[in-house]
Amino acid sequence: MNNLKNEKPHVLIALFPGQGQINPCLQFSKQLINLGIEVTLTTSLSAFSKIKKLPNIDGLSFAPFSDGYDGKFQLSSVDDFHLFYSSVKSRGSKFIFNLIQSNAKNGTPFSHVIYTIIMEWVGLVAKKINVPSTLFWIQPATVFDVYYYRFTKYSNYFKNCTAKDKLIELPGLPPLSPIDFPSFVFDDVESTNWAVKSIKRQIEMLNSEENPRVLVNTFDALEFDALRILKHVTMVGIGPSIPSIFLNDDTFQADMIEISSKNYMDWLDSKDKGSVIYIAFGSYSEISSQLMEEIGHGLLKCGRPFLWAIREGQDGEKMEDKLSCKYELEKQGKIVNWCSQVEVLKHPSIGCFLTHCGWNSTLESIASKVPMVACPLWNDQVCNAKLIQDIWKNGVRVNVSEGGVVERDEFNRMYHDCDGKRRRRGRIEKKCQEME
Repeated sequence: MNNLKNEKPHVLIALFPGQGQINPCLQFSKQLINLGIEVTLTTSLSAFSKIKKLPNIDGLSFAPFSDGYDGKFQLSSVDDFHLFYSSVKSRGSKFIFNLIQSNAKNGTPFSHVIYTIIMEWVGLVAKKINVPSTLFWIQPATVFDVYYYRFTKYSNYFKNCTAKDKLIELPGLPPLSPIDFPSFVFDDVESTNWAVKSIKRQIEMLNSEENPRVLVNTFDALEFDALRILKHVTMVGIGPSIPSIFLNDDTFQADMIEISSKNYMDWLDSKDKGSVIYIAFGSYSEISSQLMEEIGHGLLKCGRPFLWAIREGQDGEKMEDKLSCKYELEKQGKIVNWCSQVEVLKHPSIGCFLTHCGWNSTLESIASKVPMVACPLWNDQVCNAKLIQDIWKNGVRVNVSEGGVVERDEFNRMYHDCDGKRRRRGRIEKKCQEME
């Protein structure tokens, strides 16, 4: 120990190069630094190359590596994502192995490795070099519980579950129907789905440990029971790991998507309190032209002002140009390519949030006491929507027609349900205040 250059604990945090993982890991890093722990954050250049400004504070360093694409990967289908994941895994494994060994030789060893969802291979690398590691689960504890049951002794509960009205009751969880479960739980475990295999390997790794511990981006007031129902795994809620702007500090966050202008904040300033509908579907998920069209016509039927964040397509295409009602919409509200979501949700003019129910968006909305219209697309989002409407009761969930479409009249109805002049909005706000 005498030859160590720095006796402070030093933690390596490895995350997948996606916007949804960056800010939770940055906020967690800040918590560790405040405890006197040095942090090195590593992910691939596909993330780092797109971030215009990284936080700069003592105790935090960054270690980027090449994934072979470095921000130039073009995703044409969900299946193609396996190519990207495989490249991140193969190149990242070598980089992290060498990084841990190099730091040890230089007298600045990592005392612990923390890794995120679908990065279970980092735990295997750390184990190979005898460095302790821990999973940082950046989705709800409830979703982890579901996956744990799925890939252990309750796997039979998930077979032949196609009827929408069928309820599955798992220990400690509310009754769930097939439309409430994360996307991957009904996939064949032996399939070629890389995400299914990654989650399954993660559960197997935890079950092979004597006293496994998982850090979760949630908190007791939100998921007290879900954090405690598993007997073999100790889950610790360390959240909410949301951008520090909620604590009047807007310097500690990073965006992979550039904000071209912030004139939307001046526009919000001109609107009445609680009058604006905010619409955003996250940094990854793409919505169909049909869904965009239904959302747009629902807004026109509703008549309320709105702020709608519509990301550009992969080739820079402006997706809002496909809207048949774009001209009418621009008279009623404002469309932007990206915005600072935490700033928007904090603004007093925001009355409700039409969201895909990504976990970061859900936590940010709860922190802002903004009721949600839940329109989940896939993955954990469908389970989050269940929790929002039926468990926490701080939002409403859109109904899907028999043809699999959320229709404009449904959106119109949901917008009115979040209107401050309606009874449902009052109930939702009350629940949000109770959760504060």
